[in-house]
Amino acid sequence: METVTTTFDAPFGALRLYARDGALIGVYFDGHRPAPVLPHDVIARDDERVLRVASEQLAEYFAGARVRFEVPIAPVGTAFSRDVWRALAELPFGARVSYAELARRVGRPRAIRAVGAANARNPLSIVVPCHRVIGADGSLTGYAGGLARKEWLLAHEARRAA
Repeated sequence: METVTTTFDAPFGALRLYARDGALIGVYFDGHRPAPVLPHDVIARDDERVLRVASEQLAEYFAGARVRFEVPIAPVGTAFSRDVWRALAELPFGARVSYAELARRVGRPRAIRAVGAANARNPLSIVVPCHRVIGADGSLTGYAGGLARKEWLLAHEARRAA
């Protein structure tokens, strides 16, 4: 099947959205690190329903009117990574958890580094809120979109949750 893409203008720069078979498979920042590995058959299509729905929900999120995404997703990764991403998707709006806590939530309390690696490979930035994971001491740690964006997202959620 073909992969379709569109761009969403977020308050801190463009996001690139990707979908396949009616489900969102990627949300990436300009300068995303590590750079996503994408199929070669990507077609720009603003009229794709799932991309339109995802863009509408992102706009609502940034306007403070949405706290949970309800768009079909199909992230590609290992079974363990998908478990971590599922746990991330269950984090409440405005919540913050440590990598150790996330490891406990997926039933692998000693796999903190593996959880961190899966978190870093999350292909659905913002929609699957990996920005809500912080260091055990409360510090902001790495983020694929950069620490400034992570800080912005956490502050946005803190303002809306208050």
